[in-house]
Amino acid sequence: MAVRIGFVGAGGIAGAHMNALEQIEEARVVAFADLDEGRASKAAGRFGARSFTDARAMLDQVELDAIFVCVPPLAHSDAEILAAERGLAVFVEKPVALTMAKAREIERAIAAAGVVSSVGYHWRNYDLTDTVRDLLENRTISMAMGYWMGGLPGVGWWRRMDGSGGQMVEQTTHIIDLARYLVGEIEDVYAAYALRALGDVESLDVPDVGTMVVRFAGGAVGHIANSCLLGMGYTVGLNLIGKGLVVEHRAGTVRIIEPHETRELKTRVNPTVVEDRRFLQAVLTGDRGEIRSPYSDAVRSLAVSLAANLSAERGEKVAVAEVLAD
Repeated sequence: MAVRIGFVGAGGIAGAHMNALEQIEEARVVAFADLDEGRASKAAGRFGARSFTDARAMLDQVELDAIFVCVPPLAHSDAEILAAERGLAVFVEKPVALTMAKAREIERAIAAAGVVSSVGYHWRNYDLTDTVRDLLENRTISMAMGYWMGGLPGVGWWRRMDGSGGQMVEQTTHIIDLARYLVGEIEDVYAAYALRALGDVESLDVPDVGTMVVRFAGGAVGHIANSCLLGMGYTVGLNLIGKGLVVEHRAGTVRIIEPHETRELKTRVNPTVVEDRRFLQAVLTGDRGEIRSPYSDAVRSLAVSLAANLSAERGEKVAVAEVLAD
């Protein structure tokens, strides 16, 4: 049995899912909706699918089982809600929204409809992440240190706070989410941001450096830092510190350092293929147990990013619960 899939958004991240779905036997991509007619048509041609410039028209005119929402943060509006109201399963790329109000609205619609949901926090779907969780099962992690240090994305919407929410919201959310998954819920944050070196970039108002101190519910502490000013790739990942243990988690590799042994492990999977396959299996079977990031959980990762933005604006510690209550 095939799952009939429609895409809302046919840009860069949608391409990663197109590549993944081509490797999954149960996937049948039948429609694309994108404001850019040429982009929608090109993607549709690849799959012999229909193309639209309006998501509502796609939902009204094409028989679907699921949608993939692959749009910038500012563009999360009604597609998820309309799909859920029609009983369609919903896959959403991170971050799930630009504001907590919109995220909560979509979350309520998905819950009311009872449809399958999944969010593209692909780091949770690495085989190595399972390995780390197993390793930590009987260990106490006392500190987490996260990083997203690299260059400035070329798309215009990313360079505006009202388009992307800034780097903590749009990119570093992956590291925030991984920290939540491996260490536990983050209770409060204290953040500081600055625009130090990219002030001459046209139409840019996102900070080019930022960091936050975090406190986890279980008592662990940590910091998560990001920068987009390097003009090159540097480091993206999460380090975990416990008694006699360091875990360095990167995209595709994990290094485990203990007093008398250091091991480096390499992934054997494409995590986007894994997360997409898990989503489609849940659609087919109704069993959601393998979905690593349902929508309601992803809302909590957004809340941490938004709490960091609020803390940097206020210059004081912010409880994540305050943001979740908005």
